[in-house]
Amino acid sequence: MQRLIKSLGTRLLPAILTALGVVLVTAGLLSYAGPMQAGVTPPASPSLGIPSEGPSALPTDTATPAPTDEPSASAGPTPKPGGRVVATRVVIPALKIDLPVIAGNDGYPLCNVAMYLHSSTSEKKDIFGQPGENRATYIYAHARDGMFGPIYHLAIETGKYRRMLGMIVQVYTSDDKLYLYEIKEVRLHQLSLDDPLSATSEELWLQTSEGPKGTPGKTQLRALPLSVGDADPADAHPKAKPVACG
Repeated sequence: MQRLIKSLGTRLLPAILTALGVVLVTAGLLSYAGPMQAGVTPPASPSLGIPSEGPSALPTDTATPAPTDEPSASAGPTPKPGGRVVATRVVIPALKIDLPVIAGNDGYPLCNVAMYLHSSTSEKKDIFGQPGENRATYIYAHARDGMFGPIYHLAIETGKYRRMLGMIVQVYTSDDKLYLYEIKEVRLHQLSLDDPLSATSEELWLQTSEGPKGTPGKTQLRALPLSVGDADPADAHPKAKPVACG
């Protein structure tokens, strides 16, 4: 384990730790490489644990408190570092998912929104991209009804995750553009950010959890670009009303 940490310490690990901060405590992001069949990646094999809180997402159940009604103190408009174009809305029509997208925070992920993963403001360059930057855009949300719950429900039922293959994902951006992506892979029980971090072309990754808070494995959807076009500004700028999750 120490040899692995030393070998990654100068390259990948510092970037992940900087980007995720204390947000990722329960997800133990681990390295994985293996075969893929029918667009589905098998469970990852642990090799390197990173203390983190995950972009963690809770499924809706009776043990889960409801979100608060008051806006989170840390919530705010989607930032545009240096005028940078950022994702503002994610829609999966087939799953009836439609969420504003805001920048990821340094605490427990907020409810009623999706969030994009990025590095801290102290970094000169984000480790993940935004639509149109020819890198991976990484968006995550809780596995609750009204959020990424539909992904969770298909992922936990045997064989139903395959229904998500071929679905279209719409991502709106702050410069009034609409990017269309097609879901090509469903990855269950994932413990790694290696593949999205190493992407060298346009990709979209969506993440949600597979169980209550503390469940290590995450479901990841990998989607590839289809097209980009102009969007109505009203569609591209939904009013985000994030709340602190219970």
